[in-house]
Amino acid sequence: MLHPRPDGTRSEHPNASYRHIRGRVLAGPPLAACGVLDSSGSSSDATPAKGNDITVGVLMPEKTNTRYAEFDYPIMKAKIQELTADKGKAEYANAGGVASVQDKQMQKMIDEKVDIIVLDAVDSHAIRTMVAKAKAAGIPVIAYDRLAEGPIDAYVSFDGELVGEVQGRSLVEALGSNVDTSDKIVMINGSPTDPNAAVFKGGALSELQGKVTIAESYNTKAWDPDVAQQEMTEAISKLGKGNIAAVYSANDAMAGGIIKALKASGLTKLPPSPARTPNSPPCSGS
Repeated sequence: MLHPRPDGTRSEHPNASYRHIRGRVLAGPPLAACGVLDSSGSSSDATPAKGNDITVGVLMPEKTNTRYAEFDYPIMKAKIQELTADKGKAEYANAGGVASVQDKQMQKMIDEKVDIIVLDAVDSHAIRTMVAKAKAAGIPVIAYDRLAEGPIDAYVSFDGELVGEVQGRSLVEALGSNVDTSDKIVMINGSPTDPNAAVFKGGALSELQGKVTIAESYNTKAWDPDVAQQEMTEAISKLGKGNIAAVYSANDAMAGGIIKALKASGLTKLPPSPARTPNSPPCSGS
């Protein structure tokens, strides 16, 4: 499947062969793909091919969602220790939503000669040059969550299309049995630099189209809740606060901004706004 980049060109996104179960964070097969473990089966059967005293660089994209520091990274760190008999270590860096910062963080890890880099890219297209630099330095790169462009060695993610379908279905169900094509929906989608955002949107639209009217749709820079709030304020101004049946939010952090805009408009009974990626660690998604 091809998905648009911000510059209007299109890039390949993972098809069904790339779909993995959410929650298998840095399990055996990705490490084996990078030559750290020599295994034809599960990670429990793996034998070290490079030694257990490895350093894994973990690069996360933004801090708006607390899941990266509170959920994803701790699980990765624990799995690294498990697979290396507590001899391996992880170096963590978060780019705070700024692609140039992530470039510098990745360059630092390349200069320090880490053994592997796990990369959740701020901008999946812009990071291509850094992925190539890591490859040239002999450092395998595992694309995590978002499919980074360039010569990656493995990719671990979840079924984003299904996530979007569930979001869209939940929104329709929240509208009740009287849902109608005259019901106006506002879509607050994810970042245009995140290929997953387009997949979530596509999945949601497969459930929404023909059942409701998409009155306004936004692609939200950096998944920023403040930007989402501005977009929702604009949508209310265009449509009128009483003419919005529901709001699609691609994640919970943005839903917070959406709710602020709805409350600021004077609404006391808020329209349904199903989202994903709750920030509470026990149920956080990707």
